[in-house]
Amino acid sequence: MLQNSEIMEIRKDFPYLELSTKESPLVYLDSAATTQKPKQVIEAMDKYYSYQNGGPHRGAHRLSMAATEVYEGARESVRRFIGAEDVSEIVFTRNATEGLNLIAYSWALENIKESDEIVLSIMEHHANLVTWQYVAEKTGATLTYLYIDEDREIPWSEVEEKITSKTKLLAITQSSNVLGTMPDVKKMIAHLRKVSPDAVAVVDGAQAAPHMPVDVVDLDCDFYVFSGHKMLAAMGAGVLYGKKKILSDMKPYMYGGDMIEYVYEDHASFQDTPARFEAGTQDVGAASSLPVAIQYLEDIGLDNIHEYESYLADYAYDQMSQMEDITILSRPKNPRGGLITFNFKDAHPHDVASILDSKGIAIRSGHHCAQPLHRSFGIHFSCRASFAVYNTIDEVEYFIKNLDEVRRLMGLGTR
Repeated sequence: MLQNSEIMEIRKDFPYLELSTKESPLVYLDSAATTQKPKQVIEAMDKYYSYQNGGPHRGAHRLSMAATEVYEGARESVRRFIGAEDVSEIVFTRNATEGLNLIAYSWALENIKESDEIVLSIMEHHANLVTWQYVAEKTGATLTYLYIDEDREIPWSEVEEKITSKTKLLAITQSSNVLGTMPDVKKMIAHLRKVSPDAVAVVDGAQAAPHMPVDVVDLDCDFYVFSGHKMLAAMGAGVLYGKKKILSDMKPYMYGGDMIEYVYEDHASFQDTPARFEAGTQDVGAASSLPVAIQYLEDIGLDNIHEYESYLADYAYDQMSQMEDITILSRPKNPRGGLITFNFKDAHPHDVASILDSKGIAIRSGHHCAQPLHRSFGIHFSCRASFAVYNTIDEVEYFIKNLDEVRRLMGLGTR
């Protein structure tokens, strides 16, 4: 496992820690929402806007060509990072949400019919849930949910019962942003291929790609989405992977510059994938951050990152499970993502988050874009602490210590 000395070296790369002092600490435990950025990423974006800024693909001058090289170089970095076979399978979006909507508009609305079923889990982020509600409403297809057991896992009996020959689309998270549950998506997709060979598998990798190795060919998913801002890169840099054959058959859902081939007064033709899905001037500055963020993660090692973040989550879980008035929602054991979701029995999550913020601790409070999951537990909100490779065990201990301060201020007593 990563040693404390290695973590201290990593922390030197993150400027946000300069805000933290002994008198006014800053402990950032909200990386599942967005990660902090290392100086290498910030410098890469500064370099782009200072010396490489131009309209990609469109000009014959030096800066345009420099921007094109940055943009397409980022695409190659992403291809390699997730194990895709061809750069044409990598479409840049603003975020994972836009990628899911692109699939919905360009593939699902064109291919799903009233007799079809869309299978998804109760754990899905709204981006991978409301999107398919819309498709079901427009097509008449049926939504079918996979539910979880007491261990926060999807029982295999759920998969066998609900993925059938009627299934046209499986939409599944690779790591829940609330529970930390990591479904065996590879096994699910293999089962889908057997019972419904023409169905499409969509994997939401927003909480997985930053924390563990991903190989889309090994998963055999048809689509895979994730967001750069959750993996040390900039906001505005999202990725949609799609198998080339499927992308090539899809129609664009946004029209305009840079995605056209020829335009006449009464009709137009469009470029091949991925350009046909990247209308308008893209966020090259955000894309410039992706190769640097990817290299940073790979230099540490994705397996090392997952192991270390799991260690932090395990420590927090062990400590918090001893507090009688705390209910832990997240998965109780590994494998799981590096987060812990919880509630005080007699305190609103927003109050908990506000008290912790007064102590310099940043956590998330709310429904985490997973209202159906919360309702399945009979609640509406929760607190979430999520860990990254730049966090330390001392920060987790400080967090645990101040949960007792929450208890005191809320009149819940102390341990």
